[in-house]
Amino acid sequence: MNKNDIITLKIEDMGIDGEGIGKIDGMTFFVKDAVIGDEIEARITKLKKNYGYARVEQILKSSEFRTEPKCELHRRCGGCQIQAMDYAKQLEFKENKVKNNLVRLGGFDADFVDSVTEPIVGMEEPYRYRNKAQFPIGKDKDGNIIAGFYASRTHSIIPVKDCMLGVAENREILDAILSYMRECHIEPYDETTGRGLVRHALIRYGFTTKEIMVCLVVNGRKLPAQNVLVEKLQVISGMTSISININQKNTNVILGEQTETIWGQSYITDYIHLRDCTNFERTGKAISYHISPQSFYQVNPEQTEKLYSLALEYAGLTGKESVWDLYCGIGTISLFLAGKAGHVYGVEIVPQAIADAKDNAKRNGFSNTEFFVGKAEEVLPEFYAKHKNEKTDMLHPDVIVVDPPRKGCDEKCLETMLLMKPERIVYVSCDSATLARDLKVLAEGGYEVKRVRAVDQFAHTTHVETVVLLSKGAKDPVDLCSARTEVERRMVDSRKVKVDFSLEDMDLSEFKGKATYEQIKAYVLEQTGLKVSSLYIAQIKKKCGLDVGENFNLPKSENAIQPQCTLEKEEATMQAFRHFGII
Repeated sequence: MNKNDIITLKIEDMGIDGEGIGKIDGMTFFVKDAVIGDEIEARITKLKKNYGYARVEQILKSSEFRTEPKCELHRRCGGCQIQAMDYAKQLEFKENKVKNNLVRLGGFDADFVDSVTEPIVGMEEPYRYRNKAQFPIGKDKDGNIIAGFYASRTHSIIPVKDCMLGVAENREILDAILSYMRECHIEPYDETTGRGLVRHALIRYGFTTKEIMVCLVVNGRKLPAQNVLVEKLQVISGMTSISININQKNTNVILGEQTETIWGQSYITDYIHLRDCTNFERTGKAISYHISPQSFYQVNPEQTEKLYSLALEYAGLTGKESVWDLYCGIGTISLFLAGKAGHVYGVEIVPQAIADAKDNAKRNGFSNTEFFVGKAEEVLPEFYAKHKNEKTDMLHPDVIVVDPPRKGCDEKCLETMLLMKPERIVYVSCDSATLARDLKVLAEGGYEVKRVRAVDQFAHTTHVETVVLLSKGAKDPVDLCSARTEVERRMVDSRKVKVDFSLEDMDLSEFKGKATYEQIKAYVLEQTGLKVSSLYIAQIKKKCGLDVGENFNLPKSENAIQPQCTLEKEEATMQAFRHFGII
């Protein structure tokens, strides 16, 4: 087989990123836009030793799970990786993804995972659910100003005004913005040259209030003829806030640090309603939030209500508990908890988000909340070190809730959680791979996984939210260092029984790199069929300028003879690094 050859495949499985998986002549192929059950002709785009990549040329026989996508651009855009898959099958795929990560990356027994997993929470209508959209602004090949989304794995803009996941109002807003730019001769930003003004259009929509926010991200200090833009936007029903965000850095980060309101309010308001966790009907109770351009706010309000209601149920509050909410954002979960807790302490790195959280607490009448600015992995350990000899509910809370970014919790944060010994930990995760990694650490530290439930926040994509309840086990939790010592002791014991066991292969020293060596190996094997050693992983980490872990023994001499990682395995390992947020 060679590149560009046409092959016939039956898609028998799905990869974690939604690609179809088929095999021929002992080779595994990953095929974008193929659905499990499809029989296809595919063109080989890349070949490796044991696997390859291909694209769909022709569907010979459609899978029973294939459906007609509502968006004609879904293949080009790449944002909705599994839109061609029946929604019920999407839910099954996501639930299995969570389970498999807990087993393969977390080291939990498969039967145990099945026993604690509750059915995934899906959507009634899996379109038009996003309350936020970020559209890059640029030019097409003919020089026309366009807005849209980046094509998969590129910064090439595909013109899209009406994404089927976003609200219908986005089209009218983008038409107004592009019209203003053409009339006033405003140039879009060019990543190559660093010239041009308008970089992105950020749109937020309040599903309950119908309020709209528009924020233009600009490569400058001001927006010329901004009154023209305001005139075009303010007539749109629901328009509440118009602002510019200043970002003059050559970076992929969308928002800069400074935002200036040019019309209306600096925020919009929306509500999150409490739901019962049986049929997920609204209970009538709701909390209002002020949302600014830089606020973290879940993009799917309907599913967010279900997710946060589950987190509240898992917390098991009676009205007296002391609760820490780490990575609290604008206080979305914190205020849910505050209604049934004694006191809630929130931590968030973004100052504006904390300001919003304090304001949200005040407006909703909560006096039992405190919020701290800083990294959770810094604030929590510093607080514990300062007050560890004091008797305070803050030091030993009843419940800790964490809702970290995709990279998961920092080691220091997990270590301090174990030292604080809460009765329960509620972990809300947007990445089940890093969730599995962190649950393994907490389980090794003495906590037991009691309940796991996935919530589909991102229909038609491969992403899924998960909420997990952990309870303190029969033994007191131990600190992370002690937990690792115990793990290593068990590993040594196992080695005595299994003579083919390699202590090197079970090295857990690399938690600081956001994934253990074992998790990296498992990911590479699952995705590519290749086996990489701890030595190879360490070599590539060193090549990337990363710490290889103090417990890993690299040769003392740079000239020492040792096996060298092949380019094929290096590429596969780098893919794993990107997946786990190491690079």
